[in-house]
Amino acid sequence: MKQIAILGSTGSIGRQALQVIAANPDEYQVYALTANTSVDLLIEQALKFKPDAVAIACESLYPKLRDALADQPIKVYAGAKAIEQLVTAEPIDIVLAAMVGFAGLCPTIEAIKAGKTIALANKETMVVAGELITGLALKYQVPILPVDSEHSAIFQCLQGDLDNPLEKIILTASGGPFLNMSTDQLATVTKEQALKHPNWDMGAKITIDSASMMNKGFEVIEAKWLFGVPYDRIQVVVHPQSVIHSMVQYADGAVKAQLGAPDMRLPIQYAFSYPRRLKSDFPRVDFTELGSLTFQKPDTERFHNLALAYRAISQGGNMPCILNAANEVAVHAFLTGRIGFLRMSQVIEKTMDTVPLQRESTLEEYIETDARARAVAKSFI
Repeated sequence: MKQIAILGSTGSIGRQALQVIAANPDEYQVYALTANTSVDLLIEQALKFKPDAVAIACESLYPKLRDALADQPIKVYAGAKAIEQLVTAEPIDIVLAAMVGFAGLCPTIEAIKAGKTIALANKETMVVAGELITGLALKYQVPILPVDSEHSAIFQCLQGDLDNPLEKIILTASGGPFLNMSTDQLATVTKEQALKHPNWDMGAKITIDSASMMNKGFEVIEAKWLFGVPYDRIQVVVHPQSVIHSMVQYADGAVKAQLGAPDMRLPIQYAFSYPRRLKSDFPRVDFTELGSLTFQKPDTERFHNLALAYRAISQGGNMPCILNAANEVAVHAFLTGRIGFLRMSQVIEKTMDTVPLQRESTLEEYIETDARARAVAKSFI
């Protein structure tokens, strides 16, 4: 039985991971759960799954968590450093990195150093420090199993063909809720509109990233590091139906695609069970009812964030870290009503133009870059 630690158990991925675990009690057991501020849901999860330990990042919420679990044999911790230490516990087999944003970087690094298999749902970790993370994974011989539906699809398509030359990766994008809107229409969209994704049920931050196509830009950067493919051989194709989750094209021109219903539990379960496939009751694709599958080229003028992501990975160094920090600030400003939808791209681009490029960085320098880029982005807001 695999012991699993879930970083970000109260988020969309974390909640669905717990559904997978609950459906497979003979395969998985929850060892640890962590959350940022959603203490009530964390308490509920802890009482149901009885983990060995829980941790809340927001230290002011520690007394509430501790008191609620006082009569339970569950260790209770608080703070970012406690989460970093928690993932190193000897019994843990898999760490599901599902925290949102830059906050997921340091716990993932500590888990790698402790030799834990990483089920990676936090794409910002690879965006910010892909070279560092892949280097550490190689050094400590730790597998990184992708949980993002697109990267899981690529990973699945590569099985059995790892020694064959890969021509390119084709990442599919739904296009989000604003795919067919004009620039003038995009200028007036609301937070409520942006949070209504047509296909996927996700957290607020990633849903906004999907609407702006920054999420797809992040996936390009993540794919470069996960699969060792140059960024100019990673193509984005808009596929509104979200049935083909991504594709790979080999040197002979053959294309392999992974298809399935838009349900994140499938890639979560595959990461947990790899290389086995466990039986599930997830929705199936009915090809007789599906109708047509359509594809189109992304519009990087209306959705400029995708172009900014390609620019960041082409420049390399700490520029993807700058991109991510500015985006986190811009998305928060949009969600709190301080800037409009199109203004996010402008803030990000100005931040990229302002913060100096640094070709090589240590973890400490990535942390410094992140802090500086956030301050610059906030000054533009």
